[in-house]
Amino acid sequence: MDLGALLTDTNPLLVDVALLVGRVAIGICFMIHAFGKLGWVGSGSMDGFASWLADLGVPMPAVQARMAMLSELGGGALLALGLLTRPACVVLIFTMLVAGIVGHRGAGYLITNDPPGAEYTINLAVVCGMFLLIGPGAISLDAMLF
Repeated sequence: MDLGALLTDTNPLLVDVALLVGRVAIGICFMIHAFGKLGWVGSGSMDGFASWLADLGVPMPAVQARMAMLSELGGGALLALGLLTRPACVVLIFTMLVAGIVGHRGAGYLITNDPPGAEYTINLAVVCGMFLLIGPGAISLDAMLF
């Protein structure tokens, strides 16, 4: 058995399966965060999120809260489906950069900091950046339609 091949080789099917699993997992993650802002899961609500944004000094907090929720819900669904994957990733990256810069300002990197740092938003943006660069893979609606 060739150890180098075992450690480094792959094939297109494995790459496409990995992209599918990653897209679905991260897409659902974004959708669940949107559901939390809608009050469907967890203890959050749209009013609570908008109030928090207002406390941070974000202009038009009710509008911004809804824009964040819609980008997570729509972008997450599109990412999970592999539909318009690259545009969805651009929206999600922007949303996570804003969340990291505004929502975690001055908190450092680690999410275990008090207040929580931007670790989670940075990592989600990086993962979406990988999908932006690599694409959705062959097991996606993008591949089927385009």
